Amino acid sequence: MEIRGPLELPARREDVELTTADGLVLVGELAVPESATPVATLVTLHPLPTAGGYMDSHILRKAAARLPALADLAVLRFNTRGTTSPRGTSDGQFDGGLGERFDVAAAMSLVRERGLPRPWLLGWSFGTELALKYGQEHDVEGIILLSPPLHRATADEVAAWAEDPRRVIALIPEFDDYLRPAEAQERFAAIPDITLIDVEGGRHLWVGETQTRRVLTEIVAAVNPDALPLSKEWPAS
Repeated sequence: MEIRGPLELPARREDVELTTADGLVLVGELAVPESATPVATLVTLHPLPTAGGYMDSHILRKAAARLPALADLAVLRFNTRGTTSPRGTSDGQFDGGLGERFDVAAAMSLVRERGLPRPWLLGWSFGTELALKYGQEHDVEGIILLSPPLHRATADEVAAWAEDPRRVIALIPEFDDYLRPAEAQERFAAIPDITLIDVEGGRHLWVGETQTRRVLTEIVAAVNPDALPLSKEWPAS
């Protein structure tokens, strides 16, 4: 069976609730390998909710559907404040990346409580802003940025990662709507050790199986390279 589209591979999946320091309850899902112990954890931060982003935005949903089985990763997805998905609606309302600081902290609290190993923040679009702004406050191995627009993260917040030993990896689509490779080189120049990955033919929304596989491969290359290459069929050969 070819792995593509919405196919969900075996995993243990659990609906979870996260409680923020300001008293909100956020809805989410934790997916872990069906029988193996996870080797690392992806804490996912979804695109802009006012533009349709939520925990089921397709790259994050496919990461949760595939990577526990293909790469022994735990994947935590959740709706930030005021965001709705089929899982439900999180309390509160969108706060432009300010109150969402508490949402990131609540997710990381669950990671600690569950003893999930080697957490990484995986942000997409608006989610990259949260990773850049607040990732340094938490015990993460690094941050992975998909299509970073750099609208809300300030130059100072970006530059703060220059002195941080943890990895910063950014996937920059060739035809991004907001930040393309040449500009990304300039905007991220303050972080000399950043890994900038220019994706030929890529677009902001990573539509299509070719782009999906490229993104998931780069994520696994950072977090658990021993799992590469990712199988395109299930059961994996």
